Amino acid sequence: MKEIVFAGSGGQGILTSGLIISDIAATAGYHVTWVPSYGSAMRGGTANCTVKYGKEIIYNPSQEHPDILLVMNDLSLQKFLPLAAHGGIVVVNDLVDISNDCRSDVHYIRIASAGIAAQLGNPKSANIVMTGAVVKLLGDFTKEAAINAMNLMFEKKGKSKFQKANMEAFNAGYEAVDR
Repeated sequence: MKEIVFAGSGGQGILTSGLIISDIAATAGYHVTWVPSYGSAMRGGTANCTVKYGKEIIYNPSQEHPDILLVMNDLSLQKFLPLAAHGGIVVVNDLVDISNDCRSDVHYIRIASAGIAAQLGNPKSANIVMTGAVVKLLGDFTKEAAINAMNLMFEKKGKSKFQKANMEAFNAGYEAVDR
């Protein structure tokens, strides 16, 4: 089983990123849970979600020790870093400060998602950039299968007009990871 926690501010697309990963895993035939948590404010408040997937039944969908922690702001790093699994991966965007007092038993990967999204001409797609990076880090899905599942999810939500922009952002995040 793999566990991923996505955390940031409301409006950063945190819950959407988690939903994309859960749809990718479900499409691949895994058992999946997606547990969102909203702050009191829609934009600017806190938001996080936990995604777990695996071949076996998931008996506990709550946050435990994520294999991957994706954080989009400093507050989320402070709050969720203690949960990360020993040897886990912490993916941060270009807005997060990784100070010297952070844990040394996890691997930090910085993705310049805001900069990449701006270069693509779609600043709101920073979360999709980060989602592409997470998919590559997970290593359980092909890029093509992940993109197809993501496109299907957005199509079901009536947002297929963003397909090209989402694919560009996803690809950019996927390629930003050196593995």
